[in-house]
Amino acid sequence: MPEVRRIGINGIEVDVAVAGSGPAVLLLHGFPHTWRLWSEVIGPLAGNHRVIAPDLRGLGGSTRAADGYDAGTLVADAEGILDTLGEPTADVVAIDAGTPVALLLALRRPDLVRRLVVMESLAGALPGAEDFLAGGPPWWFGFHAVPGLAEKVLIGHEAEYIDWFIEAGTLGRGVPPEIRDAFVDAYTGQDALRCAFSYYRAMPDSARQIGEAVAGGRLTMPTMTIGADPVGSALERQLRPVADDLTGHLIEDCGHIIPLDRPAELLRLLTPFLAVP
Repeated sequence: MPEVRRIGINGIEVDVAVAGSGPAVLLLHGFPHTWRLWSEVIGPLAGNHRVIAPDLRGLGGSTRAADGYDAGTLVADAEGILDTLGEPTADVVAIDAGTPVALLLALRRPDLVRRLVVMESLAGALPGAEDFLAGGPPWWFGFHAVPGLAEKVLIGHEAEYIDWFIEAGTLGRGVPPEIRDAFVDAYTGQDALRCAFSYYRAMPDSARQIGEAVAGGRLTMPTMTIGADPVGSALERQLRPVADDLTGHLIEDCGHIIPLDRPAELLRLLTPFLAVP
Protein backbone atom coordinates (compact mmCIF):
# COMPACT_ATOMS: atom_id res chain seq x y z
CA MET A 1 0.00 0.00 0.00
CA PRO A 2 1.25 3.51 -0.70
CA GLU A 3 1.94 6.00 2.05
CA VAL A 4 -0.69 8.76 2.13
CA ARG A 5 0.81 12.14 3.01
CA ARG A 6 -0.97 15.40 3.68
CA ILE A 7 0.84 18.38 2.26
CA GLY A 8 0.09 22.06 1.98
CA ILE A 9 0.29 23.68 -1.45
CA ASN A 10 -1.24 26.71 -3.18
CA GLY A 11 -3.37 27.69 -0.19
CA ILE A 12 -4.90 24.23 0.37
CA GLU A 13 -3.99 20.84 1.81
CA VAL A 14 -4.08 17.70 -0.32
CA ASP A 15 -3.83 13.99 0.40
CA VAL A 16 -1.12 12.40 -1.76
CA ALA A 17 -0.45 8.68 -2.06
CA VAL A 18 3.26 8.00 -2.63
CA ALA A 19 4.93 4.67 -3.41
CA GLY A 20 8.17 3.33 -4.86
CA SER A 21 11.35 5.02 -5.97
CA GLY A 22 12.85 6.15 -9.25
CA PRO A 23 11.67 8.66 -11.85
CA ALA A 24 8.48 10.36 -10.68
CA VAL A 25 5.09 9.51 -12.19
CA LEU A 26 2.22 11.86 -11.32
CA LEU A 27 -1.25 10.28 -11.59
CA LEU A 28 -4.25 12.63 -11.89
CA HIS A 29 -7.74 11.17 -11.40
CA GLY A 30 -11.15 12.50 -12.45
CA PHE A 31 -14.81 12.29 -11.35
CA PRO A 32 -16.12 10.50 -9.33
CA HIS A 33 -12.73 9.21 -8.21
CA THR A 34 -10.01 9.70 -5.62
CA TRP A 35 -6.37 8.59 -5.76
CA ARG A 36 -7.72 5.07 -5.23
CA LEU A 37 -8.70 5.01 -8.90
CA TRP A 38 -5.07 3.97 -9.44
CA SER A 39 -5.06 1.17 -6.85
CA GLU A 40 -4.45 -1.59 -9.40
CA VAL A 41 -1.55 0.15 -11.15
CA ILE A 42 0.34 1.88 -8.33
CA GLY A 43 2.04 -1.31 -7.15
CA PRO A 44 3.32 -2.43 -10.56
CA LEU A 45 4.47 1.09 -11.47
CA ALA A 46 6.18 1.55 -8.10
CA GLY A 47 8.66 -1.19 -8.98
CA ASN A 48 10.52 1.25 -11.22
CA HIS A 49 9.04 4.67 -10.41
CA ARG A 50 8.18 6.97 -7.57
CA VAL A 51 4.40 7.06 -7.98
CA ILE A 52 2.62 10.21 -6.80
CA ALA A 53 -1.20 10.07 -6.78
CA PRO A 54 -2.97 13.06 -5.19
CA ASP A 55 -6.59 13.63 -4.40
CA LEU A 56 -7.31 16.64 -6.61
CA ARG A 57 -8.38 19.98 -5.14
CA GLY A 58 -11.71 19.67 -3.34
CA LEU A 59 -11.95 15.91 -3.89
CA GLY A 60 -11.31 12.93 -1.62
CA GLY A 61 -9.27 13.97 1.39
CA SER A 62 -8.20 17.33 -0.01
CA THR A 63 -9.43 20.75 1.14
CA ARG A 64 -12.96 21.64 0.04
CA ALA A 65 -11.72 24.84 -1.54
CA ALA A 66 -14.13 27.63 -2.38
CA ASP A 67 -12.63 28.12 -5.85
CA GLY A 68 -9.68 27.27 -8.08
CA TYR A 69 -11.18 24.48 -10.19
CA ASP A 70 -9.96 25.80 -13.53
CA ALA A 71 -7.07 23.97 -15.17
CA GLY A 72 -4.65 26.83 -14.57
CA THR A 73 -5.07 26.78 -10.80
CA LEU A 74 -4.92 22.98 -10.79
CA VAL A 75 -1.65 23.18 -12.73
CA ALA A 76 -0.27 25.30 -9.90
CA ASP A 77 -1.47 22.63 -7.46
CA ALA A 78 0.38 19.93 -9.42
CA GLU A 79 3.54 22.03 -9.59
CA GLY A 80 3.33 22.56 -5.84
CA ILE A 81 2.94 18.84 -5.15
CA LEU A 82 6.00 17.95 -7.23
CA ASP A 83 8.04 20.77 -5.75
CA THR A 84 7.13 19.81 -2.18
CA LEU A 85 8.11 16.21 -2.87
CA GLY A 86 11.41 17.31 -4.40
CA GLU A 87 10.67 16.19 -7.95
CA PRO A 88 11.95 18.58 -10.66
CA THR A 89 10.45 16.46 -13.48
CA ALA A 90 7.77 13.80 -13.84
CA ASP A 91 5.91 11.64 -16.27
CA VAL A 92 2.24 12.67 -16.04
CA VAL A 93 -0.67 10.26 -16.47
CA ALA A 94 -4.24 11.60 -16.33
CA ILE A 95 -7.83 10.62 -17.00
CA ASP A 96 -11.17 12.42 -17.21
CA ALA A 97 -11.07 15.74 -15.28
CA GLY A 98 -7.34 15.27 -14.68
CA THR A 99 -6.63 15.38 -18.42
CA PRO A 100 -7.07 19.15 -19.00
CA VAL A 101 -4.76 19.74 -16.03
CA ALA A 102 -2.10 17.41 -17.43
CA LEU A 103 -2.36 18.95 -20.89
CA LEU A 104 -2.03 22.51 -19.64
CA LEU A 105 0.85 21.52 -17.36
CA ALA A 106 2.66 19.94 -20.32
CA LEU A 107 2.02 22.95 -22.54
CA ARG A 108 3.12 25.48 -19.94
CA ARG A 109 5.95 23.48 -18.37
CA PRO A 110 7.63 21.26 -20.98
CA ASP A 111 10.72 21.41 -18.75
CA LEU A 112 8.77 19.60 -16.02
CA VAL A 113 6.78 16.98 -17.98
CA ARG A 114 8.98 14.22 -19.44
CA ARG A 115 6.20 12.10 -20.90
CA LEU A 116 2.45 12.60 -21.05
CA VAL A 117 -0.36 10.04 -21.02
CA VAL A 118 -3.97 11.27 -21.23
CA MET A 119 -7.14 9.20 -21.26
CA GLU A 120 -10.89 9.41 -21.73
CA SER A 121 -11.42 13.15 -21.83
CA LEU A 122 -11.48 16.03 -24.26
CA ALA A 123 -8.82 18.70 -24.74
CA GLY A 124 -11.02 21.71 -24.15
CA ALA A 125 -12.57 23.02 -27.36
CA LEU A 126 -9.79 21.96 -29.73
CA PRO A 127 -10.99 20.64 -33.11
CA GLY A 128 -11.28 16.89 -33.57
CA ALA A 129 -14.05 15.86 -31.19
CA GLU A 130 -16.94 16.76 -33.48
CA ASP A 131 -18.04 13.13 -33.96
CA PHE A 132 -18.06 12.49 -30.22
CA LEU A 133 -20.08 15.66 -29.60
CA ALA A 134 -22.44 15.23 -32.56
CA GLY A 135 -25.33 14.31 -30.28
CA GLY A 136 -24.38 16.90 -27.69
CA PRO A 137 -22.08 16.53 -24.70
CA PRO A 138 -22.87 13.88 -22.05
CA TRP A 139 -26.06 14.74 -20.18
CA TRP A 140 -24.39 15.22 -16.81
CA PHE A 141 -22.16 18.02 -18.11
CA GLY A 142 -25.12 20.38 -18.25
CA PHE A 143 -26.64 19.10 -15.00
CA HIS A 144 -23.38 19.59 -13.10
CA ALA A 145 -22.70 22.98 -14.67
CA VAL A 146 -25.77 24.77 -13.24
CA PRO A 147 -24.54 26.54 -10.09
CA GLY A 148 -26.00 25.10 -6.91
CA LEU A 149 -28.47 22.70 -8.54
CA ALA A 150 -27.00 19.20 -8.62
CA GLU A 151 -25.56 19.30 -5.10
CA LYS A 152 -29.01 20.13 -3.71
CA VAL A 153 -30.94 17.60 -5.80
CA LEU A 154 -28.60 14.71 -5.05
CA ILE A 155 -28.40 15.00 -1.25
CA GLY A 156 -29.41 11.64 0.22
CA HIS A 157 -28.88 9.86 -3.10
CA GLU A 158 -25.13 10.19 -3.50
CA ALA A 159 -24.50 6.43 -3.40
CA GLU A 160 -27.00 5.70 -6.17
CA TYR A 161 -25.53 8.49 -8.28
CA ILE A 162 -21.93 7.36 -7.87
CA ASP A 163 -22.97 3.75 -8.52
CA TRP A 164 -24.43 4.81 -11.87
CA PHE A 165 -21.08 6.23 -12.96
CA ILE A 166 -19.21 3.18 -11.70
CA GLU A 167 -21.50 0.78 -13.55
CA ALA A 168 -21.45 2.83 -16.74
CA GLY A 169 -17.69 3.34 -16.47
CA THR A 170 -16.97 -0.38 -16.24
CA LEU A 171 -19.63 -1.58 -18.71
CA GLY A 172 -21.48 -3.18 -15.80
CA ARG A 173 -18.54 -5.03 -14.30
CA GLY A 174 -18.18 -2.81 -11.24
CA VAL A 175 -15.16 -2.18 -9.04
CA PRO A 176 -13.96 -3.78 -5.77
CA PRO A 177 -16.41 -3.00 -2.95
CA GLU A 178 -13.84 -1.17 -0.83
CA ILE A 179 -13.02 1.19 -3.71
CA ARG A 180 -16.69 1.74 -4.48
CA ASP A 181 -17.29 2.60 -0.82
CA ALA A 182 -14.32 4.99 -0.81
CA PHE A 183 -15.70 6.80 -3.86
CA VAL A 184 -19.20 7.08 -2.36
CA ASP A 185 -17.79 8.39 0.92
CA ALA A 186 -15.66 10.95 -0.93
CA TYR A 187 -18.68 12.40 -2.77
CA THR A 188 -21.26 12.34 0.03
CA GLY A 189 -22.46 15.68 1.33
CA GLN A 190 -23.36 18.98 -0.27
CA ASP A 191 -19.89 20.50 0.01
CA ALA A 192 -18.17 17.45 -1.48
CA LEU A 193 -20.59 17.53 -4.42
CA ARG A 194 -20.14 21.27 -4.87
CA CYS A 195 -16.40 20.79 -5.26
CA ALA A 196 -16.86 17.99 -7.77
CA PHE A 197 -19.29 19.97 -9.89
CA SER A 198 -17.05 23.03 -9.75
CA TYR A 199 -14.79 21.23 -12.24
CA TYR A 200 -17.65 21.28 -14.75
CA ARG A 201 -18.51 24.90 -13.96
CA ALA A 202 -14.89 25.85 -14.68
CA MET A 203 -14.80 24.05 -18.04
CA PRO A 204 -15.12 27.24 -20.13
CA ASP A 205 -12.14 28.77 -18.31
CA SER A 206 -10.12 25.58 -18.64
CA ALA A 207 -10.93 25.32 -22.36
CA ARG A 208 -9.86 28.93 -22.88
CA GLN A 209 -6.59 28.31 -21.04
CA ILE A 210 -5.83 25.26 -23.16
CA GLY A 211 -6.67 27.13 -26.35
CA GLU A 212 -4.37 29.98 -25.42
CA ALA A 213 -1.55 27.58 -24.54
CA VAL A 214 -1.90 25.73 -27.85
CA ALA A 215 -1.88 29.03 -29.73
CA GLY A 216 1.53 29.77 -28.23
CA GLY A 217 3.11 26.34 -28.10
CA ARG A 218 2.95 22.60 -28.72
CA LEU A 219 3.23 19.31 -26.85
CA THR A 220 6.93 18.66 -27.37
CA MET A 221 7.33 15.60 -25.13
CA PRO A 222 6.36 12.03 -26.13
CA THR A 223 2.60 11.85 -25.67
CA MET A 224 0.17 8.94 -25.60
CA THR A 225 -3.62 8.99 -25.72
CA ILE A 226 -5.67 6.03 -24.53
CA GLY A 227 -9.34 5.78 -25.38
CA ALA A 228 -12.13 3.42 -24.42
CA ASP A 229 -15.92 3.68 -24.16
CA PRO A 230 -17.23 6.37 -24.66
CA VAL A 231 -14.53 8.86 -25.72
CA GLY A 232 -12.69 6.53 -28.09
CA SER A 233 -10.23 8.28 -30.40
CA ALA A 234 -11.64 11.82 -30.02
CA LEU A 235 -8.79 12.99 -27.78
CA GLU A 236 -6.19 11.56 -30.16
CA ARG A 237 -7.77 13.50 -33.03
CA GLN A 238 -7.71 16.70 -30.99
CA LEU A 239 -4.05 16.37 -30.05
CA ARG A 240 -2.67 15.05 -33.34
CA PRO A 241 -2.17 18.55 -34.85
CA VAL A 242 -0.53 20.00 -31.72
CA ALA A 243 1.77 17.16 -30.60
CA ASP A 244 5.25 16.50 -31.95
CA ASP A 245 5.33 12.81 -30.95
CA LEU A 246 1.89 11.25 -30.43
CA THR A 247 0.88 7.61 -30.08
CA GLY A 248 -2.80 6.73 -29.85
CA HIS A 249 -4.38 3.55 -28.48
CA LEU A 250 -7.88 2.18 -28.01
CA ILE A 251 -8.63 -0.51 -25.42
CA GLU A 252 -11.42 -2.76 -26.63
CA ASP A 253 -14.28 -3.83 -24.34
CA CYS A 254 -13.24 -1.26 -21.77
CA GLY A 255 -15.30 1.31 -19.93
CA HIS A 256 -14.41 4.89 -19.13
CA ILE A 257 -12.75 3.97 -15.80
CA ILE A 258 -9.78 2.35 -17.53
CA PRO A 259 -7.46 1.94 -14.48
CA LEU A 260 -10.06 -0.15 -12.65
CA ASP A 261 -11.86 -1.78 -15.57
CA ARG A 262 -8.83 -2.95 -17.56
CA PRO A 263 -5.73 -2.37 -15.37
CA ALA A 264 -3.68 -5.12 -17.02
CA GLU A 265 -4.27 -3.70 -20.49
CA LEU A 266 -3.45 -0.21 -19.22
CA LEU A 267 -0.19 -1.43 -17.69
CA ARG A 268 0.77 -3.14 -20.96
CA LEU A 269 0.66 0.29 -22.59
CA LEU A 270 2.07 2.37 -19.73
CA THR A 271 5.01 0.22 -18.70
CA PRO A 272 7.05 0.32 -21.92
CA PHE A 273 6.08 3.92 -22.66
CA LEU A 274 7.27 5.15 -19.28
CA ALA A 275 10.38 2.95 -19.34
CA VAL A 276 11.97 4.66 -22.33
CA PRO A 277 14.81 6.96 -21.15
